[in-house]
Amino acid sequence: MKIISARPRYTTQYLIHDRDGKYCPALQQLIEDAGVTRGPLPPQSPNLNAYAERWVRSVKEECLARLILFGEAALRHALTQYVAHVHHERNRQGKANGLLFPTASPDAERVGPIQCRERLGGLLKYYTCEAA
Repeated sequence: MKIISARPRYTTQYLIHDRDGKYCPALQQLIEDAGVTRGPLPPQSPNLNAYAERWVRSVKEECLARLILFGEAALRHALTQYVAHVHHERNRQGKANGLLFPTASPDAERVGPIQCRERLGGLLKYYTCEAA
């Protein structure tokens, strides 16, 4: 007979939360008894996590909502591919349609056929032009 441990593989060390009423003193005590360090956000700070919330929304809408994932390895692969796409291949309108971290020199003269490249089976597409 095989014994399966009920203990999770990963343990949570910190919990950052807002000051909502659902975090009553009883729940706060339960969290602290589990060995988790609580980090309540400052009062009246609605836009404190705006950048993180925008990133999560982008990942969910542009990538994860369009995939069927089987396990943690598939999730990690999808997120790795999405991050590489966003950082190296996706144009930014706020940066004059430039890339955040271009892999080639932006001054290089590009002449040649335009190629469509894909990530995640065509979910994420980008176009490149061969160097002269």
